[in-house]
Amino acid sequence: RHDQHFDQVKRALLSGKNIFVEKPLVLTIDELDEIEQIYIDAIDNKELISKVMVGFNRRFSPFIIKAKDLIDNLDSPKAFIMTINSGKIEPDHWTQDLKTGGGRILGEGCHFIDLLRHLAGSEITNHYSNNMEGITSDTRTLELSFSDGSIGTIHYFSNGAKSFPKENLKIFTAGKILEMNNYKSLRGYGWEKFKVMRSFKQDKGNNSCVAAFVNSISQSEPSPIPFDQLLEVSRVSIELQNS
Repeated sequence: RHDQHFDQVKRALLSGKNIFVEKPLVLTIDELDEIEQIYIDAIDNKELISKVMVGFNRRFSPFIIKAKDLIDNLDSPKAFIMTINSGKIEPDHWTQDLKTGGGRILGEGCHFIDLLRHLAGSEITNHYSNNMEGITSDTRTLELSFSDGSIGTIHYFSNGAKSFPKENLKIFTAGKILEMNNYKSLRGYGWEKFKVMRSFKQDKGNNSCVAAFVNSISQSEPSPIPFDQLLEVSRVSIELQNS
């Protein structure tokens, strides 16, 4: 469970092990600061540096890889709209408990904060949460701003119908639009050489995420997600959960 991640990551770092941890990395700012300091100390002491990887698999989906390849060729800010039909989880479930699960924005919403951070390719400079009143506060709209001028909106809604697709992403930039629907299709509007990419099977990038981490170890390459981005996304996710 999520409250165990901090101790497991800390002990693994101090032992010089490579680490793959499911999201979230930790639950509090104090825990995050301690993990960062251990990592910095290891660098300063020229000790063997562990690779740290959080299971942010969405950025490894083939549809996201294609979308990033397309938008990275444009010198223009992006506007992102991410909608998550997350579904209801009862208030007494462990993921809703702030001490054990951290809450759903931190426990799952971090996926989409990471996804937009990855696609923007720029640091998050501002963030805001607009919450619907309720026992669990897991129906929210999250607003992100990025250093390159891009903006992002994440609609994390737990009050929808199960029959509706779970995840949808729209990207507006330079007179063009991309729409990714539930990791089964990517459609382009206004692109000269791209119209649509489809798959009968949903691919959220789980296998590719793990493979990228394993390959980075076997090939002595940098970790697939830079450590500073893991810290950034974790910090923003914790602050949004608590706002």
